[in-house]
Amino acid sequence: MLTKFIFFILLSTQIYANNILNNTYYVNSNEIYISTMIKDAPRNRLIYKIAPEKYTKRVKSKELLKTLKEHGYRNITCKSRYVKFVKKSPVNTSKIALYIKEYYLKEYAQINIKEIRVEPRGYITSLPLEYSVDIRGKNYLSRKGVVSIKTPKNKKIFFNYDIAASVWIYLSRKQIKKDVELSALNTLKKSIILDRFMAKPIQNLNAHALQAKRRIKKDRVITNRDVEMLSLVKKNAHINVSLNSKNMSISFSAKALQNGKLGDTIRVQKNNGKRLRVRVVGKNRAEIR
Repeated sequence: MLTKFIFFILLSTQIYANNILNNTYYVNSNEIYISTMIKDAPRNRLIYKIAPEKYTKRVKSKELLKTLKEHGYRNITCKSRYVKFVKKSPVNTSKIALYIKEYYLKEYAQINIKEIRVEPRGYITSLPLEYSVDIRGKNYLSRKGVVSIKTPKNKKIFFNYDIAASVWIYLSRKQIKKDVELSALNTLKKSIILDRFMAKPIQNLNAHALQAKRRIKKDRVITNRDVEMLSLVKKNAHINVSLNSKNMSISFSAKALQNGKLGDTIRVQKNNGKRLRVRVVGKNRAEIR
């Protein structure tokens, strides 16, 4: 019997090792159980109660971790000083969730959304009949965020949301040097869980020819901060320059004095030393403005 008990404790410790507590938890009643934080907890216990006249309870993370440890749940950590428990509001947030879904679908060309959870930041019993939804500009970079609704009388109500989704991104197969073109040789397309990005990831290399704006380390998610449009003309390259008009059409070779992307105006030098300004129209091709 003692052996089984010790095995159970060791197994539980291994299962719940390195769990990180959230900053906020939503509960269906005023009672807070261990299972609120640890799903399918084998030793579930009532540990706190929200006061009858209240809808939230804030607990110091040190106190909460000590309580969990006393019940056998060790190696659990918390990144915040406090953990907040909020009683769920009996409101239908499906309209707000749909707005959030459409927002993420607009921002990501390739995203698979599994679930969106939306909860008021405070306890409310109803939603206004009419309201508009507002979401912050760069919320799409993270799975969690804050959204608000505004009534015709300009009253605002705030909600927390959490979206479970996966997105397609490109990883660098190896270190990519500045000005090197991105291709299947140096990138890997992969689906990952949406968590948090520092900048918007590149999702489609086929849409535009891109090159590294800076050195990109191996195994990094490639974002729009890392890339720029591919230079179709490189400095010191010899390119074909054309002049087309109603009366004549001529072409000649010239030396590019600058890098140039599609549509850029750059300076070139003819064989006789004369310099001209031309517009890049293709790979090593330009036309006189």
